[in-house]
Amino acid sequence: MMVAAGLPLLAQTQHGATVEIPSDVLEDKIRGGFLGQIVGDLNGLTHEMKYILEPGNVREYTPALPDGGWTDDDTDVEWPYIVEIQRARSLLIPYRRISEIWKKHINRRIWCSHLYLRQIMDLGIDPPLTGRIEINPWADFNLSGQFVSESWGLISPGMPQAAARIGIHYTHVSVDGEAIQSTQMVDAMIATAFLTNDMDKILDAGAAALDPQSVMSQIMSDVRRWYKENARDWRATRQLTRDKYCKYGGQDMRDRNGVWLNGASTISALLYGDGDWAQTVRAAFNFGWDADNNAAASGTIVGVIKGNRFLKSRGWDIKDQYRNTSRDDMPEGETITTYSDRLVALAQLNIFQHGGSTATVNGKPVYRIHTEKPANVEPLPDLKRQYATMRSQLRGGIDDGIAHGGTAQERARAAYLAICLDFAPELKQKYPRRWPQALQALAGYPRVTQAIFFEAPFPAGDSIRRKAMVAGLQKPAQSIQLEE
Repeated sequence: MMVAAGLPLLAQTQHGATVEIPSDVLEDKIRGGFLGQIVGDLNGLTHEMKYILEPGNVREYTPALPDGGWTDDDTDVEWPYIVEIQRARSLLIPYRRISEIWKKHINRRIWCSHLYLRQIMDLGIDPPLTGRIEINPWADFNLSGQFVSESWGLISPGMPQAAARIGIHYTHVSVDGEAIQSTQMVDAMIATAFLTNDMDKILDAGAAALDPQSVMSQIMSDVRRWYKENARDWRATRQLTRDKYCKYGGQDMRDRNGVWLNGASTISALLYGDGDWAQTVRAAFNFGWDADNNAAASGTIVGVIKGNRFLKSRGWDIKDQYRNTSRDDMPEGETITTYSDRLVALAQLNIFQHGGSTATVNGKPVYRIHTEKPANVEPLPDLKRQYATMRSQLRGGIDDGIAHGGTAQERARAAYLAICLDFAPELKQKYPRRWPQALQALAGYPRVTQAIFFEAPFPAGDSIRRKAMVAGLQKPAQSIQLEE
């Protein structure tokens, strides 16, 4: 019988790659991770986007949710997925079904890549195309690669590769490339935190989950080195991070909503938090940028380490409620506990599907888990090859949609994809009568044209706007106000 160092509650017997974890300990860690996520997220909202060029100066912080939790995009995008997984008993929801879930449940209080993809879903474009760099101009950097990832680590205890595979299935709805590396890093760290409280080992797991050619891999190396050089001076590490990875003077969304600066902030919070939950989250606040997301991710990891009982023993004023303020036709009366119940149920499903089981050892129920070594399960894509493959796969449908599209949606989808994949000049000549009809159909989706002309970020947004205007799509006279 071995007890992991620093984890007196985590008694585990190890036989090769199998560990035995008492059921109550495992479930306490899942609940602690979710509590850490939701408190970090919602307490971090007051610091979101407040500290860009300079760090914050939060000196005192007492975690609290006196009115309970509520839906925010750090937790409520995963929520409909989780409910559907419970219903279907399948960890990977088919992408066509994911589109249906979005259209039914996720229509308000979404931003950036999520807002963009929701508009192009109305054209009949399904994931993972909605998250491809060539189709969605937010996809190569958006932070949803991190903030739609925590649940998948929580349901994959000791299984970092499984966590990453599940995570990237869902984050590919909105992101691609470097942002997918962020998903794998966060999920691997959460999954590993079930087995150790050694932050270096947890960060090693995150590093192993990254493509070594990725920017995120370099960030992991840089931040850990800067921490060793400045262990007593977090501001120095923050300055070094800003100097190297803030590329646009803090003005562009890539310097605010991107995975690189925020991934660096999350890693830094874990290091400077010194294993203390509140100190970790306060560090995430002060590092800044999209601070609520970084507090949620780091709070999840330390929450798993500490467990729910420990966090609740701190005496923080947290009401057990999860109010639905943004997601259509979702369960009312959800609480932090019932949400955690769902995660526990999915963790059991995941453990079983990966060859694990439950048993009774010395009169106590345990989970037997086949653990995994962390590894990069999806390398960075070859973007030229990906672009060529998409053109080859989609060309027939685009051509057919222009020439024979029976519905306005079919014509609009074909026009949009033709613009993105550089078929528009050829099709404009090939179908001189049909092409204007396709553009007219696309213009009939004002939320999509709004996304193209007023919301798509630099530099990919500039490219798609230029291609759209060359293709003959008219820029709307003014931006429309979308319901939040």
